[in-house]
Amino acid sequence: MIICHIITRLIVGGAQENTLLTCVGLAERGHKVYLLTGPDAGPEGSLLAMADQAPYRLVVIPSLHRALRPLADWRALGELTRILRELNPHIVHTHSSKAGILGRLAARKAGVPKIVHSIHGMSFNRTQRFFTRWFYAALERYCARFSDKLIGVADAMAHQSVAAGVAGADKFVTVYSGMLTEWYQPSRYDRAAVRRAWAVGPDDIVVGTVARLFTNKGYEVLIPAMVEVLKRMPNLFFVWVGDGAMRAEYERRLTSAGIRGRVHLTGLVPPERVAESLAGMDMLVHASQWEGLPRAAVQALLMEKPVISFDIDGAGEVVVPDRTGVLVPLNDVHRLAGAIVELAADPVRREHFGRTGREECLRRFDHRVMVEKIDELYQELLAT
Repeated sequence: MIICHIITRLIVGGAQENTLLTCVGLAERGHKVYLLTGPDAGPEGSLLAMADQAPYRLVVIPSLHRALRPLADWRALGELTRILRELNPHIVHTHSSKAGILGRLAARKAGVPKIVHSIHGMSFNRTQRFFTRWFYAALERYCARFSDKLIGVADAMAHQSVAAGVAGADKFVTVYSGMLTEWYQPSRYDRAAVRRAWAVGPDDIVVGTVARLFTNKGYEVLIPAMVEVLKRMPNLFFVWVGDGAMRAEYERRLTSAGIRGRVHLTGLVPPERVAESLAGMDMLVHASQWEGLPRAAVQALLMEKPVISFDIDGAGEVVVPDRTGVLVPLNDVHRLAGAIVELAADPVRREHFGRTGREECLRRFDHRVMVEKIDELYQELLAT
């Protein structure tokens, strides 16, 4: 089977890691796989070098960018159409908003037999202006007409899409985002050494985040919650794993709030080193404003770290109250602070959530399970 995956850019991010794992897994199953992407990078880091060493062919489309650029977008559509006609794939599988629109349009123009699109997070959401939200929703409805299947990385993606009139429920299937679970072995890492590098004592409670330093990741809400937490538990320590365009601004806010000395910013951490950072934490806080499936929450639970998350999108499919963590109403600073304080003071509950979470995540979020389900879906589509 010849399969073309298309994604807008290969920054360090959940959708990108998901796509790379899918391409590698399908290639290892004997399929001929191509990955088409744009050249954009950023302070979040790039996965282009990693992708170029994988067992599939990487094709960079110079005109494919995340930002809306009408002339470049028109060129990208033409280039994608030309390449797809040359490769003549059985299936085109698109990811992310821009590549999802242009890639599906190109696949249709090129006469590709089957078209699949993965929803890693809604392209339209409550944070956007009305026209932007309406425009993206209209594009998604249009492209859904000639998509053979829409894959949600969580059930929430299908529910939200159906509610918005993107397509009927029969066009959706959920395939949970897969992780390299073999990277996440709690016994493999020296927790004490990680904490020493952060200048944290063995008995201090460390509350971590793993996310890009960007507005949609909720740091604007997290910082005032941290101020409230530290008033009640001044010995808590916070570690932010990741980098991004808002780093300088967030550091300024931490300093202004008088808590910069209680926060360690690791900067960019390669995906293969995230588990090591998680080993040094006691819990993870996930404050994203929107997220298809919170991969950082899964990764934390695989490392037996409980998770506190805002109750958004697919978070409740990972963070299950009284089993794997705590859900908090979106942007409720006081409830978020209270949840952190309560969990920090309860080591028995933390251990229970972490142990249960690892068991469930190993079963549901392994990359091999994801690839097998996607491969089976392709076979079913081509048989019809």
